[in-house]
Amino acid sequence: MTSGLRVLRVDHVGVAVPDLDAAIAFHERVFGLRCEHRETNEEQGVTEAMMASDTGARIQLLAPLSPDSPIGRFLDRSGPGLQQLAYTVDDIHAACAAVRAAGLRLLYDEPRRGTAGSLINFIHPRDAGGVLVELVQPAAH
Repeated sequence: MTSGLRVLRVDHVGVAVPDLDAAIAFHERVFGLRCEHRETNEEQGVTEAMMASDTGARIQLLAPLSPDSPIGRFLDRSGPGLQQLAYTVDDIHAACAAVRAAGLRLLYDEPRRGTAGSLINFIHPRDAGGVLVELVQPAAH
């Protein structure tokens, strides 16, 4: 039985970091990734960089804008490291409805703006095996 949630692919893995510039330099130097997008998202309380490989694999580096932001609290509680797993969906509203129909909780009542104009929502980690799962509908280009 499926929930009706249609996942297209793994969009990215999010990594909480205390210093964005140092993390970008590390991922460029060690893994040969390139920074394909960088922005500050005041609503989410982060400054972020999307790092990409030549094969399309992507890692999102997330640094807090303040200690009381969600990423700031994550770093205080858990230290730097994996923070989320993100899946691409083609319709964020349908995906949210399917998640709710499956009896799972979402962090937001309505999708919010994510990286590069995408729409996002998160499945509560207590309902997803301890993993914060992000649903991402990329911006139309």
